[in-house]
Amino acid sequence: YRIKKIVLDAGHGGKDIGCHGGHKNEKTVALAIVLKLGAYIENEFPDVKIVYTRDKDVFIPLFERTDIANQAKADLFISVHCNAMPNPKKNGGIYGTETYTLGLHKVESNFEVAKRENKSILLEKDYLKNYGGFDPSSPVSHIMLSQFQRGFMEQSIKFAEKVERKFATVAKRKSKGVKQAGFLVLHQAAMPSVLIESGFLSNEDEDEFLSTAAGQDKIAY
Repeated sequence: YRIKKIVLDAGHGGKDIGCHGGHKNEKTVALAIVLKLGAYIENEFPDVKIVYTRDKDVFIPLFERTDIANQAKADLFISVHCNAMPNPKKNGGIYGTETYTLGLHKVESNFEVAKRENKSILLEKDYLKNYGGFDPSSPVSHIMLSQFQRGFMEQSIKFAEKVERKFATVAKRKSKGVKQAGFLVLHQAAMPSVLIESGFLSNEDEDEFLSTAAGQDKIAY
């Protein structure tokens, strides 16, 4: 067994800008990192096929992103995002990378990250129908969501650990470790999957780092 196909998902897009810092929006940074990551994989592993959920600034509903991965019969699903803290004046000192797998959040901060990312569904038409009445602000909805993906949990966690290790040793970023929370974009993926928070746009230094081609390249590499 080996990885033959990877689906790369740049978070947000189009009318959904995600979080934002003083320089760029999350949708722009995530897309830049994903395109660089895809190019690196294709160069390093030419026999691995890369599929993008989006390769330009367009809005893709969350359920369609995992549909793309499932229909492609991918071996791995990687969703790239940027993080943010509310009230940057108070929380602006918080920084670092985090890699999430689908699961039950153990601390409130993980729940807040999932809530923020899942709110993208509010921009979708018929979101109540598409997600079975899922409420992105409800803890109960997230607890129910965490029950999915159990068959791929071990592989997802192992891959997430490798990602965070490389962020710390190769990219020289502060790793905040592997975490779990209820992310809609992961819950229907029929393969190991992770959601990467590549840094905090609410932190001035990380915002500046992630807004540069060199910073995006370092994260992708």
